[in-house]
Amino acid sequence: MKPPTTAALLATATLLITLSAARSAPAQVTRYDEDKRMDMEAHADQYTGHARNGEGHYRRYCIKCHGDLGDGNGDSAPWVEPFKPRNFTLGIFKCRSTPTGTLPLDDDLFQTLHRGLNTSAMPHWSALTSQFRIDLVAYVKHFSPRFANEKPGTPVVIPAEPEVTPDRVKQGQQIYSRVQCWKCHGVTGGGNGPSAPTLVDDQNNPDPPFDFQASNRFKCGSTDSDFYKILMTGLDGSPMPSWSDNLKPEEAWDVIFYVRTFQPMKSKEKDIAKQLKLAPLNPDGSMPAGQH
Repeated sequence: MKPPTTAALLATATLLITLSAARSAPAQVTRYDEDKRMDMEAHADQYTGHARNGEGHYRRYCIKCHGDLGDGNGDSAPWVEPFKPRNFTLGIFKCRSTPTGTLPLDDDLFQTLHRGLNTSAMPHWSALTSQFRIDLVAYVKHFSPRFANEKPGTPVVIPAEPEVTPDRVKQGQQIYSRVQCWKCHGVTGGGNGPSAPTLVDDQNNPDPPFDFQASNRFKCGSTDSDFYKILMTGLDGSPMPSWSDNLKPEEAWDVIFYVRTFQPMKSKEKDIAKQLKLAPLNPDGSMPAGQH
């Protein structure tokens, strides 16, 4: 067998270089596009963040999960359960004060970094200074062209919270049954409804519903107002939709009061449910006898 000629070797080398360049081209384009947005800023409270200042913090604290390109493909991502790291390039975020489908406020991202996402691998970063966190927000924003081309949505209005009453708790149970919250969250709020095993996020990763029995907090906060925002804005990128077109404000408060009866801590709502001898929904989600 004759050794390959110089021309053949050159042709092979050229082909390999071309193939290698083709494989890396998408990443290079993405890097180029992202670098053009490195002047991105973020504003929350009295702080102004700069993407360039946030890069070092991102590489220290965030890159292992969210990846070098912010696409959620960090080295640790395959082992992050049950919720995969967010793909920042999409500009889609769960915890927002803005309507579904719109960009969050800088303050929404700032608060997420402070608070973390309950029941997920996303921890709170409250130990970081406020300036560090707002610089991180600016750096996170630079991954998505949406922040260069769109404005955040107008925050939803949170009406004054009404007083918790027996009638509101009972109405909350009826609404929970009627709009079929139980299909995902279960008839006792344990996150084990019949649809739970089938739920996936916008990247087709498993995305189980929230288990209200397991925590005194919600996915994006701990107050009733935090939950109101979740109901009316949805958790974009997840199966949890916005209910702003289906629930009146007073109905949303009723649902919140009823869901509070599922949680493990002592509360006025649980005391009311006990006084009412409120039975759980039937396994098919219908109202128990005598509580229609």
